[in-house]
Amino acid sequence: MSDPRDLPGRDHDHDVRDRDPELPGLLLRTERDALLPLLREAPAEAFAVRTCCPGWTVRHVLAHCAAALTRVVEDRFEPGVFSPEANDRDIAERADAPHSAVLDELERGLTGAGPVIAARGDGRLDGVALGEWVHAGDVRAALGAPAAYAGPALGPALALLAAVTEARGGVPLHADLDDRDDPVRLGAASGERPPARYLGSSATLVRIYAARPLTGTRYELAGATEAELALFD
Repeated sequence: MSDPRDLPGRDHDHDVRDRDPELPGLLLRTERDALLPLLREAPAEAFAVRTCCPGWTVRHVLAHCAAALTRVVEDRFEPGVFSPEANDRDIAERADAPHSAVLDELERGLTGAGPVIAARGDGRLDGVALGEWVHAGDVRAALGAPAAYAGPALGPALALLAAVTEARGGVPLHADLDDRDDPVRLGAASGERPPARYLGSSATLVRIYAARPLTGTRYELAGATEAELALFD
């Protein structure tokens, strides 16, 4: 599985004039408070459930997320840090750890990564926070928990999604969300291309940008394709 991380050294033009540096930390802490209680109460067999990430169980996703956040907190980004091979190595290194130890590392990362991302000031690790939240949705979806790609962290997630898609020069899109009062504008404004239009739920919009399965969803998308909007591969 290739990893949807926005890392130092990638060729993205980051315009951080309107970026809230505290937003990634808010997203991660909010997700920590929502996800960790669910996981700490889950039976052992829940960690063996398969997720939408090819070849990965819930345990694999959590180990990967814990490792990624530890790297952020410790500022360790060697070449190929989030390659499929590196991801598999991170997971294998935690294979013998009890579930509780993986959850402890994940909790420390969700708590400590935000200040590190804010201190960098350039927004280049915003994609890490967004990717962690998407993976939390993958876990909830696998476990059949409600609001897999929504919940209390949805507001910060949409705001960060807007910032990331703008920084990456994404396709401009105007989203009228049937579960939120105000529209959301994503991507980078362009005089050459009118904004695409989306009508549907916030969670489905997240699934499109995260390249997650869309089975069972209903939405309208005009002026762009799902593949053009997908941030993660």
